[in-house]
Order: sequence, then structure tokens, then C-alpha cells
Amino acid sequence: MRDADALDRMLPDVDAVVHQAAKVGLGVDVADLPDYASVNVYGTAVLLAAMARHGIDRLVLASSMVVYGEGAYGCTEHGEVRPGARAEADLARGYFEPRCPHCGAGVRPISIGEDAPLDPRNAYATTKLAQEHLAGNWARETGGSVVALRYHNVYGPRMPRDTPYSGVAAIFRSALEAGRAPRVFEDGGQRRDFVHVRDVAEANVAALEVGRSGTLSAFNIASGEPHTVGEMAEALATQRGGPAPVTTGEYRLGDVRHIVASPYLAEKELGFQARIAFAEGMREFATAPLG
Repeated sequence: MRDADALDRMLPDVDAVVHQAAKVGLGVDVADLPDYASVNVYGTAVLLAAMARHGIDRLVLASSMVVYGEGAYGCTEHGEVRPGARAEADLARGYFEPRCPHCGAGVRPISIGEDAPLDPRNAYATTKLAQEHLAGNWARETGGSVVALRYHNVYGPRMPRDTPYSGVAAIFRSALEAGRAPRVFEDGGQRRDFVHVRDVAEANVAALEVGRSGTLSAFNIASGEPHTVGEMAEALATQRGGPAPVTTGEYRLGDVRHIVASPYLAEKELGFQARIAFAEGMREFATAPLG
């Protein structure tokens, strides 16, 4: 929503805003940069200015796990570390795991909390972090409250079909509906936390009841039970009766390898706990209608 006049017509008598609008996905190439900035950054700025005009002091912001960049990792020698971007030479020869930034050794993924350093790695991630910063500015200047929900990999009915701007779950699901094998990048071992859209909706309702004046509070919205991208593709293909996924070895420089969420803070402060298990959610999603 980038139309200030339209917002002025919509916002009178509104108590709170739940901001879900965004251009999503990794994008295709750098030609997407202006659109990501316009929709996600400028659009959010227009909304925040309109909220200030109308005296609305509560915002729930749909943020994303992508603001973290790579997840957190443990090194045998150096403890918890945050690797930099993976080297293209490693990716090209099929070595997909991050390395310790100090000694170059292999590392193991560990859960990431909301206090982790933020390190966006692509246009979408950068604009989601910009949304958080703008919302924080608005909160400090107006005394409003912001709850930023850092969604992990959301999936469920009505996801968009056949677009490179969708999440991986929708891309695989669209392929299966068309009778094509899901194409799994890298070796399929990328770890993610898949959280069902109904759980996400409950997190938004819970977020409306919290928030501190003049501040932004951020929460991971996740199941707490990570699975690999390959496992997700296999689960969807099995539930639909094939075709079986194909692991391609392809890679994208903006992708991260593992990001495993800690849901502890959302449970403690929002009272939120995901209820739909991976197997149950994938069983439903395999045949659910797409948008």
C-alpha cells in the first residue's frame, strides 16, 4: 500500500495495524532491486506516516528470518560463530556447508535467537530489515509499539503458484500439481523451520495483546522442529504420489545454508506455540488449493 490518500480513507477508527504486505521471495536478479525497495521500504514508510497522522499506536509487522542471514553455528575450537557468505568456489564444487570464519573448519547449525546479529544477504532480506528499522523509528517518535514477527518458512493453503517470488514450499507444490518433479537445489540438506500459516495467524493475534510503548520487540515465529528442504520435498511428493524430487546441485548466491530458530521468546512473551506438526501440515498442504 503506497497510496497515502487511500490509507487516509481506510485508517480512521482503526486501533491497530497488522502489516503483512510485501514483495517476497529471493527475486530473480538485480533488476528487482527498485521494486523491492519501493514496495517494502517506501510502502512501509507511507503506512507509518499515515498511522502517525491518525494516532494509531499499535503495529504488528510481518518480518522474516531472512534478516539474520546465515543462522548460528558451533565450531569445535571457537564455540558459537556466525559464518560469512559461502564462497562461490565451494558452491561450484558441491561443498555447501559454511565454514568457521576463524579456522575454516566445518561447523554445526544451532538455534538462533532474536538477539543474534542481523546480516541480510539479498534484496528481500535487506528490505525486511529496513521495515524493522523504520517501524522502530516510528515507535520512538510517536510512543507507539511494534511487534515484529520474524516468520520462518511459512506454508499452507492459498500460497501463490508458479512464481519465482514464492517460498520453496509453494514452488515444490506447484511443480507437483503440474506433474513435474520438485527441483531441490544444492544437496537438499539445507535446514529450515517450516511453520503452518494457521499457526502464523495465531501468532499475529497474540502479538496484538503485547508491545511496549516507544519500542520494537522481535520474535521468531517457528515450530522449533527443523527439517531439511529435501525432507519437505519428499514429504509433499509422497503425499501426492509423485513424481519424486530431483536434487540438482544448483545454487543461488543469495541463499543461506541453515537457519534453525529458537521459539523460546515467542512462547515466553506471546504465549505462542506452533501446534501443527510437520507431517500433519505437509499432508494437508500436498493437496490444498493454491492461490
